[in-house]
Amino acid sequence: MMENIFAEKILAQRVAFVTGGGTGITGGVARALAENGARVALVSRKMEHLEPAAERINALGGEALAVVADVRQPEEVERAIAQTLERFGSLDIVVNGAAGNFLCAAEELSPNGFGTVVDIDLKGTFNVCRAAFAELKKSGGSILNISATLHYLGTPYQLHVSAAKAGVDALTRNLAVEWGRHGIRVNAIAPGPIEDTEGMSRLVPEPVKEKLKRGIPLGRFGRIRDIEQAAIFLCSDAASFINGAVLVVDGGQWLSNRMVGG
Repeated sequence: MMENIFAEKILAQRVAFVTGGGTGITGGVARALAENGARVALVSRKMEHLEPAAERINALGGEALAVVADVRQPEEVERAIAQTLERFGSLDIVVNGAAGNFLCAAEELSPNGFGTVVDIDLKGTFNVCRAAFAELKKSGGSILNISATLHYLGTPYQLHVSAAKAGVDALTRNLAVEWGRHGIRVNAIAPGPIEDTEGMSRLVPEPVKEKLKRGIPLGRFGRIRDIEQAAIFLCSDAASFINGAVLVVDGGQWLSNRMVGG
C-alpha cells in the first residue's frame, strides 16, 4: 500500500456519498475518503457488498454507513440521501462509481444489454447528481464521476460502456458549467487498466494483458490506490479551482500509438 501523501485528515468534517462503494475502484475510493477523515455512506444494490466494506472502515476508526439503493431508481437514490443526512447531517462529496460491464460484439449486443449499462452508468450518475443537488448547494460541495478511456478511441466489445462513459464526460462538463455558480465543483477520473480489479481479471485474458502493458508508457498497470490518490486530490481543497476536468489516470496509455496489437 502506498503511503498517504496528504495532510492528515485532509477531508475531516466532510460527508461523502459513494455509489458502488462496496467493491472495486470506488470501494477503494470510499476507504481512502474515510482514511482522510470523511464520514462515508456506501451505496449499492446489494447489502452483502456493503456490510463488509463498512465494517472494515469502522474497524479502522472511520465512520461508514451502508445504504442499499439502485441508482437506476430515482426514488431509491433520494431515500439513500435522506438516510445519509439523517445519520451524518450534511453532504459534501458525491462519488458516482456504480457501473455495469460485460464483453459483447456490437452486432450481438441486445437493446436491453445496451440500455442496462446506459441506465446504470449514465442515468444513474444523473439520478444521484440531481438528488444530491440541494445539499451540495448548501455545502458548496463536489461531485466526482468515475469515467473511462474506452471512448477516446474505438474499443472492440465495449460499445455500450463507451457510449455510457462518453455521456458521463458530457454530464460532468455541463454540470460543472451550470452548477459552478452554486459553488459546486464537478469533475471526473478516467482510469486506464487497473490490475487489482475484478473487471481486469474477468474481462481481460492473460495474453491480452501483456500486450496492454506494452502500450503503457510508464510500463505498468495502474492500481486502485492510484485512483484513490487522484480522488482525494480532486475532492479536497487542493483542487478548489478545478471544475469540469476529466483527469485521465492511465500511465499515458491512451496517448500512446503502441496499441494492443502492436
